Amino acid sequence: MRLRGPSLTFPDIAAGLVSHPPVEISSSGMTSAAVALILRKGREGLEVLFIERASHDGDPWSGDLGFPGGKIEQGDAGPRAAAERETREELGIDLTTAHYLGRLADVAGAHLPIRVSCFVYGLFGNPPMRPGGEVRDAFWVSLADLCDPARHQDASVRFGGETFERPAIILPAEGKPVLWGITYRLVMQFLALVAGVGVT
Repeated sequence: MRLRGPSLTFPDIAAGLVSHPPVEISSSGMTSAAVALILRKGREGLEVLFIERASHDGDPWSGDLGFPGGKIEQGDAGPRAAAERETREELGIDLTTAHYLGRLADVAGAHLPIRVSCFVYGLFGNPPMRPGGEVRDAFWVSLADLCDPARHQDASVRFGGETFERPAIILPAEGKPVLWGITYRLVMQFLALVAGVGVT
């Protein structure tokens, strides 16, 4: 099921996700993490929430763009509960009152042994955000911009002290790094399922 156009609704998104049951990766030997892909209705259609991580020594994703989320802790009821807890801690957003739309297939890290599960939510209105110490900034990007082919480029990125050329999206946010890596792969999976955008 592929959906197109700026008039996508939350029910459309949920239908697109349910038609592709998510593949869950075994976490054996890997760190398990969970993130939230959060949507809201903007002036020009649906928008996706991204965070810019704060710079911290020892954090391999320091300063990168991503979704709110983090490591699944022992007290979490599961990956979805972890994504909701981390979003509350990082941004002050309570996803238990949001519209849960579905789950993407798990993604394994290309450079580190990590499994990331991603859960999709729709927010009604524009709840205030209170970024915590792990988040430098939080901002919204329209689906139209994410689907714009001109924003999809190979970019030079650094990870673990090395430089790589990787597929990326140039977001319309001044002074921000490119979107690449695990979050890029999750975005491309989401766009392929609900917006008819092919993964390159």
